[in-house]
Amino acid sequence: MDMRRIVAVLAEEAEQQIQDQVWQLGPDDRALALDTVGRLRDVVGAPNVQEALPQIKRLEHLRETLAVLAISLARTHGRLAWFLSGALNALEPVLRWRALPSDGAGTFGTVLPSPEEYTEAEDAVRRLQDALAQITVSESGR
Repeated sequence: MDMRRIVAVLAEEAEQQIQDQVWQLGPDDRALALDTVGRLRDVVGAPNVQEALPQIKRLEHLRETLAVLAISLARTHGRLAWFLSGALNALEPVLRWRALPSDGAGTFGTVLPSPEEYTEAEDAVRRLQDALAQITVSESGR
């Protein structure tokens, strides 16, 4: 399953749990989710912006996304933590990517991703941004 699909499944589960009133964000988690959305939007922008960047910058932005998610995960527990953990797991392949050639030396198991893989990961981050924003909207409407 690709990153986009994994994030879509996470988003669908979150929406269902909120609709079923299984997951109710408290004020702290709502604020953290909104902060995470803003930070993710700062890192991964619109497709035309990201695709115009050199691959090394695109990878840098995707790695920063992982850092944003990890920091947010460290600041919460319960369902929001589980959701963020799933998102980190979905984007885990980014950890094995490199943007520089190996020059014949060892690469510690890293690989050069294709342009399509960059796009897939960036699309997954945008879907994650939307899902987190929707979670907070769904919750604030109650």
